[in-house]
Amino acid sequence: MRCFVEPSTVYLYRAPVDFRKSINGLALIVEQELGLDPFNASLYLFSNRTHDKIKILYWDKTGFALWYKRLEKARFKWPARCNDVFEIGDQQLHWLLEGYDIEGHQAIYFASAS
Repeated sequence: MRCFVEPSTVYLYRAPVDFRKSINGLALIVEQELGLDPFNASLYLFSNRTHDKIKILYWDKTGFALWYKRLEKARFKWPARCNDVFEIGDQQLHWLLEGYDIEGHQAIYFASAS
């Protein structure tokens, strides 16, 4: 996803959201349910009950922006973790938007044997 901000953090809200909610409703979830500041430089991801739609809310210094993606024949691999919200990295965001399971993908780091 290419947006006009460099997000400091990407938060994924695990519970399904009523997709009739728009910017104000989603910002209220961020503020009241998550206890986070919707005006910071973070991205907030939300999905519907069937996980075929994603909304991404962010503040771009002049106002809120809402990014929306709908899949036609598939579903997003929404994480099954217990927490209502958790942080994901940039690579995990790209994996999620491309249809990969972000819990099954972990970065691999190699260290020299010396």
